[in-house]
Amino acid sequence: MNNKSRTPIGSIIWNDLTIENAEEVSKFYSEVVGWKSEPVNMGDYHDYNMLRPEDDVTGAGICHARGVNKNLPAQWLIYIAVENLDQSITRCRELGGKVIVPVKLMKGYGRHCVIQDPAGAVCALFEAEE
Repeated sequence: MNNKSRTPIGSIIWNDLTIENAEEVSKFYSEVVGWKSEPVNMGDYHDYNMLRPEDDVTGAGICHARGVNKNLPAQWLIYIAVENLDQSITRCRELGGKVIVPVKLMKGYGRHCVIQDPAGAVCALFEAEE
């Protein structure tokens, strides 16, 4: 079974928070909502997977605002499954939106980008790998 058949199109499939002080804020959410913080090695720093305490399933990510994510607003970013990322990007632009983080490949998972709608709200679009 491929990834696309497991993810209904239009589903919110992930949540990320990209901020300057990821370590501090991951501790905040651990204390406030009970998530467990699991460091993810990014080379010279760590981002964090946030795990549900009852089953250690990753439910969200808290990341440092670096690289292509440097200019993302400090807000929870949802990832929405789309059938065809390229077609969704074209329609986004045609309807007055823009791509604010270009397409990135997540090996073994798929491709995603971050868009901004005409009202200024942002979200990520994700196309699962075949």
